[in-house]
Amino acid sequence: MAERSFAAEVEQLRNGAGTTLHVEGILAVTKALLQSGVAYVGGYQGAPISHLMDVLGDAHEILDELGVYFENSASEATAAAMLAASVHYPLRGAVTFKSTVGLNVASDALANLASGGVTGGALVILGEDYGEGSSIMQERSHAFAMKSQMWLLDPRPNVSAIVDAVEVGFELSEASNTPVMLDLRLRSCHLHGAFEAKDNKRPPMTVTDALENPLRDIDRIVLPPASFLHEKEKVTERWPAAVEFIKDRGLNEVFGNDKADIGIIVQGGLYNTLNRSMELLGCSDTFGRTQVPTYVMNVTYPVVDDEIIDFCQGKRAVLLVEEGQPDYIEQNLNAILRRADIPTALHGKDMLAVAGEYTSTVVTHGVNEFLQRYLPDAVQHQPALLRDPDDPTSPTAPRVSSDVVSPRPPGLCTGCPERPIFSGLKLAERETGKHHVSADIGCHLFAVNAPFDLGATTMGYGLGSAGASALNSKDTDRRSIAVMGDGGFWHNGLTSGVGNAVFNKSDQVHLIVDNAYAAATGGQDVLSSPADLPTRSTQHPIEKAVRGIGVKWARTIKNTYDVGKVRDTFVEALTTDEAGPKVLVMQSECQLNAQRRVKRDRTKALAAGKRVVRERFGVDPETCTGDHACIRISGCPSLTIASNPDPMRTDPIAEVLDSCVGCGVCGANAHAAVLCPSFYRTDVVDNPTRREQLLAGVRSWWIKIASRGLERRAAQFEAA
Repeated sequence: MAERSFAAEVEQLRNGAGTTLHVEGILAVTKALLQSGVAYVGGYQGAPISHLMDVLGDAHEILDELGVYFENSASEATAAAMLAASVHYPLRGAVTFKSTVGLNVASDALANLASGGVTGGALVILGEDYGEGSSIMQERSHAFAMKSQMWLLDPRPNVSAIVDAVEVGFELSEASNTPVMLDLRLRSCHLHGAFEAKDNKRPPMTVTDALENPLRDIDRIVLPPASFLHEKEKVTERWPAAVEFIKDRGLNEVFGNDKADIGIIVQGGLYNTLNRSMELLGCSDTFGRTQVPTYVMNVTYPVVDDEIIDFCQGKRAVLLVEEGQPDYIEQNLNAILRRADIPTALHGKDMLAVAGEYTSTVVTHGVNEFLQRYLPDAVQHQPALLRDPDDPTSPTAPRVSSDVVSPRPPGLCTGCPERPIFSGLKLAERETGKHHVSADIGCHLFAVNAPFDLGATTMGYGLGSAGASALNSKDTDRRSIAVMGDGGFWHNGLTSGVGNAVFNKSDQVHLIVDNAYAAATGGQDVLSSPADLPTRSTQHPIEKAVRGIGVKWARTIKNTYDVGKVRDTFVEALTTDEAGPKVLVMQSECQLNAQRRVKRDRTKALAAGKRVVRERFGVDPETCTGDHACIRISGCPSLTIASNPDPMRTDPIAEVLDSCVGCGVCGANAHAAVLCPSFYRTDVVDNPTRREQLLAGVRSWWIKIASRGLERRAAQFEAA
């Protein structure tokens, strides 16, 4: 169950020529694929591109009508290998996944695809997740384009430009027999805009047609001697064809080239940020009417030498705005200018940040420094963000020192079924001692933060087990613990993790968090999901899969909120004498997905005037000692502190906020850890019956009568 349905939005995909569509970036990409006559699409979900998979899934009727094949791939490598269909057949195919981690997984398939080349257009749509808010290591997709010589499109963040990039990407791929990567940054995926639609195209050749008319060209197969010729073909045929196509179609853009004798070169995806910076400095406007010549690289690889030389010729200096490191494009431009003996001074990382996301603040500082040196009259304004935040006389100086406010780390949601798992493990370690914990990609990675502080490494999606494979020894009874989610398990963990452990007779403990979905990417279903889907095969238990490849010791806990049972099962797994890997499948539904369903049903029931009961937990203020051990072992966002009502005690007490979803972990932790009896469960009733209203009135009256003495004594104490 994806986090939202696009069933209503996908109906716009049926609109044809003469229609103006006002849509989000992802929906525009989908429409562009259909307008381009795509024959097949696959991919693996991951921010910020997850919604493309969700939209395609909701658009299955339209895809079927056009004869387009679509599948949710098991991994990025599976998706990339799909493009093999375009090697021999004139089929246009597209796959999508998150980069750079997706490219890491898919690199083997893509390298082989780029070696043999393609006949039909092959497009890899990448969700570029870069910057401090990213959940991946900070690396660039550009390296993969260079390594395998695949062309990289980085269109301006504009819906029309993105649609054009999809369509022209297929044409460029076919013109140069080379797969093309289309980079879509976070803001491009979620921006809204308008474009003129075209009619959807049924692919000239469908997958069915290809199956019924099999083709093969041995020169396209990556096998010597053909593989040795592929490298030469890339340089002598494909590259020149790509450059010629890029120039003829004017894919890169130049704005205001006659305005000054300096210029700026920018990656297409950063164009909006650059223009905003120049707008703040007063040398451009909202519509991009710049006073500084700007060359926009909507194709960042290959770099077109002739266009760079033409733009730089006669200019005193040029600033390159290239996000990330290494500075691949800057090195390339320096080589082009020096070989052509162009004296133009090239600036880049010397004026802009060497690494990190190029925000408006970063770019504005760099552009201002460049313009102040070479064209100071162009700077009409000095925006507040250029002022020194460390200068106390500056009007923009922070009121609170940055040393006081700590950065907020990511954490598990209220009611998350993974929180009791790690609480149970912390309690188990009281008996077994501490263990090395190998973490994995997914929500469970948040356990590396307080209050759990569990997890030492994370090596990739589904590689939690492999990440601890070296930490196995027959000379100790201390076992390493490996964590992975159900998404990671089906992605890579079954073979690279559990299968590897079985083969090597590892004594490792494998914790597989089964929350019913690929939850961190938006709640997409996986093989073990309980959903009954008409177009997918689900309900395949993880325990059955691991036993099928040789695991002897396996347990499935179907209610992770039972902290006591979770703790005891961890202790058993960490102390049992049975040889071989031990697998624990901890199974409870992702609370976000559960609440989406529950809140929807509750809202409907309330609107209909029906009685609705909501479970809530609370803390008895008179019983709570203010020890806060419950908070330290849980970390629930709904569990906080409040002023102590007892005038004799100053320590703040624990309090449960109204955001509580009634999972019960706080109380279960208190019981399992033998902390205190201050937690209670209550029911919040909306639209109560008359009997319930009467009982509530009587109870309220009696509590008021019974507490009069306490209130009088407390008032006397305060007066004294």
